[in-house]
Amino acid sequence: MPGFFVMIDGLDGSGKGTALDALKEWTENILKKKVLDLRIYWKEHNTYPESIEQYDVIISAEPTYLGIGKKIREEMIVKNQKKYSPEQIAEAFAADRDFLYKEVIIPALKKGKWIFQERGIVTSIVYQPLQGITLEKVKSLPGNKQALNNAPNVLIVTKIRPEATMQRLAERTKQDNAMFENLEFQKKLEGIYESAWLKELFEQHGSEVVYLDTNPPLRAGDTKRKIIEIVEERLSTLQK
Repeated sequence: MPGFFVMIDGLDGSGKGTALDALKEWTENILKKKVLDLRIYWKEHNTYPESIEQYDVIISAEPTYLGIGKKIREEMIVKNQKKYSPEQIAEAFAADRDFLYKEVIIPALKKGKWIFQERGIVTSIVYQPLQGITLEKVKSLPGNKQALNNAPNVLIVTKIRPEATMQRLAERTKQDNAMFENLEFQKKLEGIYESAWLKELFEQHGSEVVYLDTNPPLRAGDTKRKIIEIVEERLSTLQK
């Protein structure tokens, strides 16, 4: 069976992490597969694993939690930072992504493994043109070209009203303090995530684009059930 790659993206606070955790629990506890959660591995070891041979499923996220990715999270996109230009931030995301794809994503797909990832190339395509970088420039960066050439089988876009996402972010115990977490910016993002051109772009690269409504009063348990249903259905089609 070929590799299977699912990417989950959408507004901040729209349930991406909840959905990713649900896929991890489902594959590990129900399907009894060997799962590597890179989010945990990176934080514990500050490096990539030497081998992924023993794993069936890879859980991933962007930015990563080491090297450039860690710098992006902790320094480059925090509120009130004036040190880095949009171009530098875009290049950092692409470089972090390039290494992730070379180290894990492409080898895992070649070995027929499943990959479930929170955020990715779609994040750069949606966010960075709003910061003044042309879409063509974003797509031309080496790491981004690599990602588009290895686009996910399924791109799941979590949909939530910007007002609802801001409320969720305010209620979080752990605050990311990211520069993008304001209502006006989230409204602009919403229009792009739900645009026809974004859907068409990923379809042109072989992705099926699916929308998952996570608006209140939907609960975390509902999001988990829905994401598993979406992935289970696509896997059953792939395995036929």
